Amino acid sequence: MTKKILAVSGGVDSMVMLDMIYCSRKYASGDIIVAHFDHGIRTNSKLDAEFVQRKAEEYGLEFRLGKAELGTKASEAAARMARYNFLDNIDPFATVFTAHHLDDLIETVAINFVRGTGWRGLSGLDRAGVYRPFLESNTLYEPMDKTAIMEYTAKRNLEFREDQTNSSDEYLRNRIRHRMNNLPLSFEQKLQVYELWKKQKNLKNEIDQVIAELLPEKGGTWEREWFKELDKNELGKKVALELLRAGTVRVGISATRPQLEDFRQAILSYGSGKMFNLPNDNLIKFTKTSFKL
Repeated sequence: MTKKILAVSGGVDSMVMLDMIYCSRKYASGDIIVAHFDHGIRTNSKLDAEFVQRKAEEYGLEFRLGKAELGTKASEAAARMARYNFLDNIDPFATVFTAHHLDDLIETVAINFVRGTGWRGLSGLDRAGVYRPFLESNTLYEPMDKTAIMEYTAKRNLEFREDQTNSSDEYLRNRIRHRMNNLPLSFEQKLQVYELWKKQKNLKNEIDQVIAELLPEKGGTWEREWFKELDKNELGKKVALELLRAGTVRVGISATRPQLEDFRQAILSYGSGKMFNLPNDNLIKFTKTSFKL
């Protein structure tokens, strides 16, 4: 059987996920791995690791620990990348389970819109190989928000660890969360966002398939004339942005939608020999007719 790697931080969300999956008996105990990653951001993070290991032993489940020393100034993106690198390398054929719930989804949508991700901001939390039992169909409880998680915690009298960084406004996610707490959504409103997310996620996957077929080969030549043709109508401009997004992602460049729009404009207007600077000083040099990523 394919292994199920449960990403357990020790916080209330992941401890509820662990308990619900274990109690459901849907998966054999021998197929479940409890994985914890110590980012090395907080001085007391070692206590979280010890707590999760102890709980895994109580459930009779295999435990894996990953460690890093990211430091107190580490960004949320850096922490996420290090965590997923650890999870992905435990077993390349396993499915990773995370405890993202309905409120996390809404926070992610809000963050993406703030960052200017465009329509794709409504299709977040869609990483290949990652399963989210509080959001996916036909699972433990569809869908599950923070209120339901706390109710389950009280009912089962579960122990959990509180991450002190959750109260800090240093991270954008926390600032968004604190503002949303002042303007709480009803469960029905959350469900509306959830339904939009499911539709948008399916649409994104369909678009990605089409775009992948249109992309030049990695390291190949992109014709500038192509973008001039696409510039003739609004749909073509949107297709151009999707092509540029897919092309930059493929070579490890993360650009916002405004940055991609600037890139598109440069393709249309820059002269031969001029260079465009993508994030992290990735310079794209134009010839009269083409460029390469």
